[in-house]
Amino acid sequence: LAARSSPARPPRAHMAPKATAGRGKKKSESKSSRAGLTFPVARCARQLRFMRLAKRLGAGGPVYLTAVLEYMAAEVLELAGNACRDNKKKRITPRHLVLAIRNDEELNKLLGSVTIASGGVLPNIHQVLLPKKKGAKEDKQSQDF
Repeated sequence: LAARSSPARPPRAHMAPKATAGRGKKKSESKSSRAGLTFPVARCARQLRFMRLAKRLGAGGPVYLTAVLEYMAAEVLELAGNACRDNKKKRITPRHLVLAIRNDEELNKLLGSVTIASGGVLPNIHQVLLPKKKGAKEDKQSQDF
């Protein structure tokens, strides 16, 4: 078999190199920095594409999803940091995460069925099991009928 040789193409005269007109090269900016986010927008977009939730994916969807994820992470970390400070510790542990989530009504509803390893449970003693106070009002009924 002989190799097919294509005829040499002449250079295209109408395709001149673009002139920058003194503007210089444009610095590339990430989608996260354009949206003012810390979490990676492009990575969320890639994961959404790989999940094949729809044939097409808009440009605003991944940005919105990333913003929600960043907000949720900041909220949980802030509450866990407060729980950490209350226990006079410097490092957030799974126990602090559990205390933060279970003490917040909305996060507890969202993450109600989630189990965090090494997190423990909220301290709770049922009222029936507590010893009765001796100084409490006692039933002072007269013996007279």
